[in-house]
Amino acid sequence: MASRGKVLIIDDEESLRIACEQTLELSGYSISSAASGAEGIELARRESFHVILLDLRMPGMPGMEVLQKLRQDSPNAMVIIITGYATIESAVQAIKQGAYDYLPKPFAPEALTSLVNRAANAARRTLESACIGLELERRMPSEVLVGRSEPMNEVMRLIRKAAPMDSTVLITGETGVGKEVVARAVHRFSRRSDKPFVTVDCGTLVETLFESELFGHVKGAFSGAVENTIGKIELADGGTLFLDEIANITINMQARLLRVVQEREISRVGSTSKKTVNVRIIAATNRDLQQAVREGKFREDLYYRLNVIQIPIPPLRQRADDIPALAAFYLKKLAAEKNKRVVAISEEAMNFLKNHAWPGNVRELINALEFAVVTCETDSVGLSDLPYGSEDVTPAIEANGGALARLEQAEIVRALEQFLGNKTRAAEYLGINRKTLREKMQKYGL
Repeated sequence: MASRGKVLIIDDEESLRIACEQTLELSGYSISSAASGAEGIELARRESFHVILLDLRMPGMPGMEVLQKLRQDSPNAMVIIITGYATIESAVQAIKQGAYDYLPKPFAPEALTSLVNRAANAARRTLESACIGLELERRMPSEVLVGRSEPMNEVMRLIRKAAPMDSTVLITGETGVGKEVVARAVHRFSRRSDKPFVTVDCGTLVETLFESELFGHVKGAFSGAVENTIGKIELADGGTLFLDEIANITINMQARLLRVVQEREISRVGSTSKKTVNVRIIAATNRDLQQAVREGKFREDLYYRLNVIQIPIPPLRQRADDIPALAAFYLKKLAAEKNKRVVAISEEAMNFLKNHAWPGNVRELINALEFAVVTCETDSVGLSDLPYGSEDVTPAIEANGGALARLEQAEIVRALEQFLGNKTRAAEYLGINRKTLREKMQKYGL
């Protein structure tokens, strides 16, 4: 049988060491023991342990000093303090110094086994988190997020912290900063990475359709419900549910969603039966939810349920140092997609990109580069190839907002072409609703 973990016992009392060894070996643990603090420290330096049992009151090196050295040499090990009644206060102090818990003498074998089990599980979670963090650090810059500015380093640090846990995450930031990219990174490096990542765009559907999409419905629940349908929450069972632009849902839907967040329990539209789902929830918004709470537009209890771990993403204008890397990454990607040999960006064009305000953030940058790749006639993007740098702007577009409007029109045309004129799918791709798309088409005479 495989070992449940490695335990080190540090105690000068031989009879206690033997009793602990026998109890824990019967529970499947691999045991090492030491009769002094110095001997225990030496063993911990040579081997890795999940759990260390430490008596604070031993001859020689003071117990607190032993604890300090163990925390330095074996930071992922869980240290349990063995203590008599007279040293409970010292045990509490040891916990403040990083010990996992304490076990007062005399203790029953069951109490020892139970506490060691919990500590071993905690040690394994800590080690897994550290490994995930290292993998994330190794792969993230090239495969997930581009940019190594100080603001993006902080975003990556928060992703490393959040990914291994099952806590609910709230991602905040302006439109176009890459909130879904961050959500996918959290999912990708979580323990749910082999399960579904399901996205719900909370800003594109009316309330009745949104409820059905989220929870599903049963046959006959409403006109047109000709069969049972699984909602997106059920589709995400075992994985991650990403609620994009969460601030757009109505108060009524917020109440239903609160139950999902609290109880992980749903019922389909038209059904009274309940089903338990195992989903991790990640929400995102470009609005100030605290302000929405103050205005009575967002439930306070739901806000606090969602805002367990918050990852704020800074706008692109606050991390101009990332623009060269972002531009190089997307230029290569877009040139390959368009089958164009565009391999560089001129110094003049790059200076413009670094100093532009980017109200549309990374999404706007990608659109500008795509425009440049399509229109560029050499192997290097110049200032005139960018939609902002070109003077060939028609009066109609100029009257409707200048270069930014020109870029928006180009993006709408591209989406309509991609989806063969299907306005619903084009609107979904653009991240707007169908009504907004119609209004913009009228504005640009499309």
